[in-house]
Amino acid sequence: MGSDSKSGNLTKLVISSILLSFSILCIIPIVSIISISLSNEADIVQYGYRLIPVRLSTTAYEFIFRNPIQILRAYFMSISVTVTGVILSLLIISMFAYTISRTDFIFRKKLSFYVFFTMLFNGGLVPWYMLISNGLHLKNTFWVLVIPYLTNAWFILLLRTYFQKIPVALIESARIDGSNEIRTYFSIVLPLSKPALATVGLFITLNYWNDWWLSMLFIEKQKLIPLQYLLARMMRDLTELLQNMTEMPTGTSMQQFPNESARMAMCLLAAGPMLFVFPFFQKYFVKGLTVGAVKG
Repeated sequence: MGSDSKSGNLTKLVISSILLSFSILCIIPIVSIISISLSNEADIVQYGYRLIPVRLSTTAYEFIFRNPIQILRAYFMSISVTVTGVILSLLIISMFAYTISRTDFIFRKKLSFYVFFTMLFNGGLVPWYMLISNGLHLKNTFWVLVIPYLTNAWFILLLRTYFQKIPVALIESARIDGSNEIRTYFSIVLPLSKPALATVGLFITLNYWNDWWLSMLFIEKQKLIPLQYLLARMMRDLTELLQNMTEMPTGTSMQQFPNESARMAMCLLAAGPMLFVFPFFQKYFVKGLTVGAVKG
């Protein structure tokens, strides 16, 4: 018994050490980004990237927040697009997935094939751009940042598979009790599908939050520019400024401009909100490990 106990403790120690090392490796890049964003540009050039800044400097953040109203407006725009897009996308995707998951729906195979077909072929970029700009007239509107990402074939098939695992007896019991399809969907199906909805919702959130491509194609109004595209434009302006250093007065040094530190500061500003959002989804991921477990 004693040897078995020691062997078990040794195994736990090894596993804990591996997991701890992996956690540290995941944390180090975040600490490094924060450190570089608060470093002096001259120190970065001289000493390279360090986990602890040689000299603290807020030059990068001063450069980014030289127009704070613009940053705050871009934050508000990104948050509005993300929240609106996630709610509508989850509603549309889950309703479609629930429909084709029902075995008593006669068109479920045809619609499932249609969804799968869109994963293999699409109309192309130019027809898609013409449809949104000339057909739907969404250019320079809030909805042009929301509608193109409302549906995703992979998420539909993923939720369909999850919905198929819900016992049919629950739905039939609700129908016997007088519940219609809409009430059954909102009162029974969605509450039982929180882990799957949280997983898909997180991917949709990241998709909307990190998007800058739609803004580049369709947005010209300053008030509609989201955070990611604004930071990309600021980084482009900084790059152009550094490339034109030869045209600046004598004595001006590249080390006076926050190049690398500004990049890291922008990365932190863009990714920071998602670091706070993820813990709210995490509990559903953990719960998803035990969904469907049956005692007996």
